[in-house]
Amino acid sequence: MKHWTFRLSNGKVSFQLSLRWLLIMFVCFLVVGTLFILSLSIGSNWIPIVDVFLELTGYIDQHSYVVETLRLPRVLLAMLVGASLGIAGLILQNLVRNPLASPDIIGITSGASLGAVLFIIFGTGIVSMKFLPLAAIVGGICAAILIYIISWNNGVTPIRLVLIGIGISAILKASITFFLVLSETATTTKAYIWLTGSLYGANMSDVLAMSLWLLIPLPVLLIWGRSLNVAELGDDISTSMGIHVQRQRLLFLMCSVVFAGTAAAFAGGIEFVGLMAPHIARRLVGKSFIGLVPVTALVGAFIVMLADLIARSLFLPLDIPAGVFTAAIGAPFFIYLLFQNRHR
Repeated sequence: MKHWTFRLSNGKVSFQLSLRWLLIMFVCFLVVGTLFILSLSIGSNWIPIVDVFLELTGYIDQHSYVVETLRLPRVLLAMLVGASLGIAGLILQNLVRNPLASPDIIGITSGASLGAVLFIIFGTGIVSMKFLPLAAIVGGICAAILIYIISWNNGVTPIRLVLIGIGISAILKASITFFLVLSETATTTKAYIWLTGSLYGANMSDVLAMSLWLLIPLPVLLIWGRSLNVAELGDDISTSMGIHVQRQRLLFLMCSVVFAGTAAAFAGGIEFVGLMAPHIARRLVGKSFIGLVPVTALVGAFIVMLADLIARSLFLPLDIPAGVFTAAIGAPFFIYLLFQNRHR
């Protein structure tokens, strides 16, 4: 299979592209693009696909409110949320060398959710709701720092990080329930909808704000992403090759927190996408981290877009949170992975 090698910044950034990878990327773009157009067409009012193209290109202005104001921001946000969760899960699975790791399982999403719930309960009416994403990201970062500190014992091992993360996640979910029980009914209802994971009410300001947050960890993945391939060989080999294992682990853990926390901030607790997307991507393109990042992002985007399309169109006039459907798919997938890894 033919490969092309690219090196940037005096070799600090380098990656290989294969013909197979390019073909798979093309197919992924085609599938996601098709779902993108269908998502703009399908809803309480069916809009012909041709009209959607004409609307997006500015040739007609017949469905501008429905397409550009109601559906387009929601579909774009679904793409960003799915891509973020997929990449966050990919980073964690490579970092801790555990195929069952994902942000929602080891507590990062729970931390972000607790930060958002506390903001909804105590900040509503006092502070602008524009700061909700920041509260969720701060919650995710605090949870990650807590997990990292408790896991530390002359360094942090992957298995300890996962086990303590699962324990912290249970504590954080219990804390969320505790605060919701004590809060008013209206606030509790609002928080529960957010916790389930919903893209309802998305606008272009959310899309722009989330895009800016996602630009923060991307340079780290491009410059140091190759080292995660070495990390899968173990700490001893990584250290012998000049990699600062603990520094790398903390750096990429923070990257995963930013991706997962940002997704939770703008769409709530959508679960299992970070678990499923990396596994599907590995089946398609192998295990090279740099090659996996864009494919995982597209797979994650497809999962959330499809879940949201089903949620808002299949049960009209109800608009069910997308997280209900990602959980319905993800829970059996998680059980499947448990049985698969048990027999290895």
